[in-house]
Parts: sequence; structure tokens; C-alpha cells
Amino acid sequence: MRRRILFLGLIGAVPLLAAPLSVAPSPAAATSAWLDLRQNAKAGAVQSAPPWVEEIALIPGEQRPKTDAVTLITAATTPPTVFRIRVKRPNDAYSVLFFRVFFNDQPDARPAVAMWDPSRQQMLRFGPFGIGIGLESSDSCMVPVEGERNIDVEVPGDGSNVRTVYMQWMTTGELVHAVGATTDTAVPQPFAQTVPLHAPPSDNEQFGTVTATLSADPIRIGATPDEAAVFQFGIEAQPLLALVTFEVASPRIGASPQVVVNGENIGPASITLPDLADPAYRGEMPALLHEMQFTYTGWVRAQKIVPVSALKTGTNRIGILNPAEAGSSAVRATQIQLKYLWDKSDYILQPAR
Repeated sequence: MRRRILFLGLIGAVPLLAAPLSVAPSPAAATSAWLDLRQNAKAGAVQSAPPWVEEIALIPGEQRPKTDAVTLITAATTPPTVFRIRVKRPNDAYSVLFFRVFFNDQPDARPAVAMWDPSRQQMLRFGPFGIGIGLESSDSCMVPVEGERNIDVEVPGDGSNVRTVYMQWMTTGELVHAVGATTDTAVPQPFAQTVPLHAPPSDNEQFGTVTATLSADPIRIGATPDEAAVFQFGIEAQPLLALVTFEVASPRIGASPQVVVNGENIGPASITLPDLADPAYRGEMPALLHEMQFTYTGWVRAQKIVPVSALKTGTNRIGILNPAEAGSSAVRATQIQLKYLWDKSDYILQPAR
């Protein structure tokens, strides 16, 4: 079967399915690129790309031979849709490309990223991305690039759940991190204020503080008690301070997840937001409202101090759910820290007045 390739835009042929797409060159010195891969672009839409992005093409899955095994990413019989991006290393100072895909995380349409050399030999493969939670999300990888390379985003189905791609050139150098921090959690990412949260496999104690993982797995949450993520744990003695930490996917900005301890709602968690320039912020303009609401289409860290009066010796329960206006999201790497006195605790006794 003959392959039909639709160019999504760069110099030359520029149709985006039924909607034409114009491309304006961005400054040659630009080290990042944001590419719109949505297949419903408005006529006359313009996006810019630096010269090192040489071509973007769409290869529909139904137009590709089913025997083309090199691009199959699942056991499905239908070949995936491919978004092919050809990049060229701009200079010797740049050797690694940060590559982030924004998509709706559907269980049967999880994207993967593959890199090819000019002779169509696969060099690297990442994914499939996501966990199939049915939410707007994003995931990333680091792609080493030498010379000119094709980077494919492969998606089972028609690819309509893929929205955009963000690329940023990275430079290499010596990275210092604490002993025990794995390399994947220590690598800084563009726009992020924190590194991904690591859930320890077993309880550990350091300087009188006990850290325990409640659940490392992703759990989808909603706005009703039946849709809450609930964790049960035991404590042997009342702590002096307690902190719940987790990552939340697709949170509504300004409507943080609520934390409930032993039936008492102790309020919203505090979210550490990335830089507002992050392309993961997605706006929505509801009817009858005058302000745009934003959702962060990725994972961010959330924390909540737990009043020790809400805890008890023995079995405790902690629930995490969304406020009504936030809809659905998910949490993962949920853990709790309990701080106790130890022989070198730093504290001051205030005299009575």
C-alpha cells in the first residue's frame, strides 16, 4: 500500500489535513520550539519554528502497511499514526534535545517516541507515555542528537489525542545531587520548580522523621467521597508535625485537592506550580464567566500539613479528593512524614510571661 504523507507545516507543502497551516520562521538563535500537532487547526493559523526544525509530517495509520513492524508500539493490528519531526543539530554546543509530548492520556492511544537515522534505522525508543488515566497530560524524554535525525511520535489510532510537542536544547555538564537520588529524579527539566517526586519503597527514618509511602501507584480522584483516594496507616505515637506529599495530574489552578484526615476536612493542599511560560497550562473559558480558567496538563507536587490533633495512635485514614469545580484528576507517589523528638532536636522552650 502506498503511504500518504501530509506535511503539517514547514517550508514547502504546508496543508494540515483539511486546514492550511502557515509557518513563520522564528529567530535562528532560538533554542526551543513549540509545535502544534492538532489536526483541527483553523484556516490561516500560523506557528513559528526555528531553522533546526526542518520538517513536520503526518503519516495516517490507515495509510501504512500493517506489516511495517518497525513502527508498531502495541499488539494492535492497526498501524499507528505517526507525527514525524525532522530536526538538525544547530551547533556543537547542543547535544541533547528535551522532547515533551502533550496528549490526552487514553489507555488505547498512548504515544511513544522513536528516533531514526537517515537510513531509517531505529536508534532510540521511549514509551509508551502516560498511564491511561483519561486526562489531559504530558510526558517527556531526553533525546541525544547528532547531525540530522527524524523523531517520530507514534500513536495507536488516528492520533487525534496528541495536541502539541515542546522541544528544548539542553547542554551537558557535571550534575551534583545527593547520594541516593536516582538520576531520573535529579535531572532538572525546563520550567519545573521541583524534580519528580520519588516514593521510597520502604519506610525510613532520618533525624527523628519517619517517611512512609502510602501508595506509589497513580489513583484517579473526583469530587465526591466515593471518588476519593483513601489511604490507611498506623502510628505508634503522636508526632510533633505531620506532612502529606503527593503528585497530582491535571489540577485545576486555584482549586487544589482537598485532604481529609479521619473524617475531618483539613483544607486544600498547596501546589508547587511550574513557570507560567510552561506550555502545559491549558486555558478554558466557561460560558457566563469573564475569567479564563487554567488546568496544568501534567504532574505537579502538592503538600499539606496535617494537624497532629487530627491524628491518633493506632489506625488513621487519609483521603484526597477534588473540590466540585475541579472535576477529575489523579494522584501518585503519595507519602507521609511524621516528625518526632530525637536526641539532637533543635527547639526553644519559651518561658511563661
